[in-house]
Amino acid sequence: MSPATAKLIATFFYSGLLRPAPGTWGSLAALPAAWLLHQIGGPVALTGATILAYLIGVKATEAYTAGKSDHDPSEVVIDEVVGMWIALFPVSFGARLMGVDILALYPGWIVAFLAFRLFDITKWGPIGKADRRGDATGVMMDDVWAGVAAAIVVIIAAYAAHGLMA
Repeated sequence: MSPATAKLIATFFYSGLLRPAPGTWGSLAALPAAWLLHQIGGPVALTGATILAYLIGVKATEAYTAGKSDHDPSEVVIDEVVGMWIALFPVSFGARLMGVDILALYPGWIVAFLAFRLFDITKWGPIGKADRRGDATGVMMDDVWAGVAAAIVVIIAAYAAHGLMA
């Protein structure tokens, strides 16, 4: 992979170069991309793109950080994109199952974003363990785990809003 391609992917089309808080910018950049993927092919497209972004993200992160002392520079945000998309899985699947526009489930988007950022920043439990690996897989996996944790929060919030209040 060329250095230019690695930078393009690792920074998710340069969104990771925005300051301050590049991880937050990367997470925000993931939102319209998730919407577009859902519009194209629903949760199947979002899931497939997430898997592909993870695999390409590991390679791009390896290439981008090769020869650098920092294995996880702040501008690398492809990991946030993958984690954010995972956090949105319940929203995408819920919209498809309910037959509604995914934007109608905007509270789920908000919960997914806030929960993902919380878990990504605090790095509790397996999230922090993955982050401490010190390699490109660790860079990606801490956000995978943060995305899974955020998706669980989205499911709980949806149940609280719809199941308990219904």
